[in-house]
Amino acid sequence: MLDLHVSWDEYHQSIELLAKQIYQSQWEFDRIICLARGGLRVGDILSRIFKKPLAILAASSYGGDRERGKLSIASQITMTDPSMGSRVLVVDDLVDSGVTLQQTTVWLRDLYPEIEELKTAVIWYKACSLYIPDYYVSYLPSNPWIHQPFEKYDNFDILTMLKQR
Repeated sequence: MLDLHVSWDEYHQSIELLAKQIYQSQWEFDRIICLARGGLRVGDILSRIFKKPLAILAASSYGGDRERGKLSIASQITMTDPSMGSRVLVVDDLVDSGVTLQQTTVWLRDLYPEIEELKTAVIWYKACSLYIPDYYVSYLPSNPWIHQPFEKYDNFDILTMLKQR
């Protein structure tokens, strides 16, 4: 399988399956940290389902193409309350090489020593990853490129949209 195309319905169903898996593990957590951009929607929905505060950490290793670049992590986390909590769930859409999740979890533990337990959750876990997430919906042994429904906006601009309307 070279590419995996995901519809909005499949995307939302996958997030619900991820929530079910986390719930059934009976692991209690204080906060969700989503990795932006890919984990924004996942984190938002899980935050609503579990009624837990959401924090956002911008991290990126991809540009507008399929080439992986150097990982960039923001210098701060955005959150509305001052306490991180001792049990944190870090979410992203997928784990590819594993570099992003591995390095951000190290970064979080260094910056927030109050974190006693940290677990990770993704929708898709590719076999090529060196990092194994604690929770995932789909294991992908063939390492496909994943086309998510919102990616149509990656090659979209406001002027094109206005011309189409």
